[in-house]
Amino acid sequence: MVGAGISTPSGIPDFRSPGSGLYSNLLQYNIPYPEAIFELEFFFHNPKPFFTLAKQLYPGNYRPNITHYFFRLLHDKGLLLRLYTQNIDGLERVSGIPVSKLVEAHGTFASATCTVCRRSFPEKDWWADVMMDRVPCCPVCAGIVKPDIVFFGEPLPERFLLHVLDFPMADLLLILGTSLEVEPFASLSEAVGASVPRLLINRDLVGTFAWRPRSRDVVQLGDVVHSVERLVELLGWTKELQDLVQRETRKLDGQDR
Repeated sequence: MVGAGISTPSGIPDFRSPGSGLYSNLLQYNIPYPEAIFELEFFFHNPKPFFTLAKQLYPGNYRPNITHYFFRLLHDKGLLLRLYTQNIDGLERVSGIPVSKLVEAHGTFASATCTVCRRSFPEKDWWADVMMDRVPCCPVCAGIVKPDIVFFGEPLPERFLLHVLDFPMADLLLILGTSLEVEPFASLSEAVGASVPRLLINRDLVGTFAWRPRSRDVVQLGDVVHSVERLVELLGWTKELQDLVQRETRKLDGQDR
């Protein structure tokens, strides 16, 4: 389970940090309150602030960091059952983790849907408008094309229901970079069996780790990247992870086709 804290080292601000979080920075977009940017009623009234945010979060603007590639390495080793992410930046996909291994609990920019006729559009069909500061509209009915990001009050993606099968199967639960404040995502931290170890790598002590810890919980507080690097060192995977990062960086730079 991961949240915004794994992407801040890539340059993407989290939502709630005072002064530096996206909610603080969104005050410049002339919205009545920060959360309005993810509310359907406000979106239909004025979609421009959301698309300004979408342009800022465009996947090509940022790159995965060590933490994303750690999960990619877990996948490559056949150890990743599933990665549940609150993030909408798409860096898990960019790192090379297959979509089949991802549950993007709060949606994705990889696709979009017309808010009127419900036609689906791949990202190539609407990102050009966003990058030109235009609101994307359906070529068939002229409705606003909304990326498949979960707004307040909208149901989570159907794939989120995989947790019913995944969590009882888990041998270990890793939780990184999340405040564990947003439901129903936060409750997943309680969904593994009582005997299953849970490892929290985070800036702060959060959720039931703070007020109802389990006997097999392990907590590592502080910088997430440094903590992941230390974990990888203990596992003896440092060279493998370094090679993976170098290889994938070359691909992103277009040097390894």
